[in-house]
Amino acid sequence: MSDARVIHPHNFGWLEKKLSTQEMDYLWKCIDKRKESMKSTLAGNIHESNKIVDEDDWFFKNTLLPLIYQYGKDMGNIGDNIPVNQLHPYFLRQFWVNYQKQNEFNPLHDHNGVYSFVVWMKIPTRHFEQNKNPISMHSNTPVVSAFEFRYINTLGRICNFVYEMNPEIEGTMLFFPSRLQHEVHPFFNCDEDRISISGNIAINTKESL
Repeated sequence: MSDARVIHPHNFGWLEKKLSTQEMDYLWKCIDKRKESMKSTLAGNIHESNKIVDEDDWFFKNTLLPLIYQYGKDMGNIGDNIPVNQLHPYFLRQFWVNYQKQNEFNPLHDHNGVYSFVVWMKIPTRHFEQNKNPISMHSNTPVVSAFEFRYINTLGRICNFVYEMNPEIEGTMLFFPSRLQHEVHPFFNCDEDRISISGNIAINTKESL
């Protein structure tokens, strides 16, 4: 029996949270009041993305701030790496809803901010059914209709972590560093939209007047 000590070098991960009925009801109300298109500012090859508003900062105060604190406690405060010499508060910089149709996708990308998040509001497909085609059935990484994180390990190899899209994942939120690369793969043979919400959290460095 070896007495060697196992060393796991630090790396940044993400938080996974199942939102409450109250949180989901609030987000649907935000979607109902969606504003102007944000397609021109986003990486996605999808037909509709709209700005939404967090009225009275309800979602930020009740959901996002606790996740910011938890992330800092468990994995480190990423904001500490930003070269500012005074205390600056986090704030919800961007907040939007995505409508993804069949054949559409978000290519590999990252976000502008310190932290970002995604919430799956409606998933009309099942991962197993989507990956029944001959190519996917013989693949070691069946990613049709999936959400995927990409990152580099200590050997310099590109690794991935895949979330399989099923209706049961509705209401799940991922909270992650904005620079963590991710992509959304297309789904097929379904006329319903996949609906998700995304957002970016930044540090307010504007000079106070």
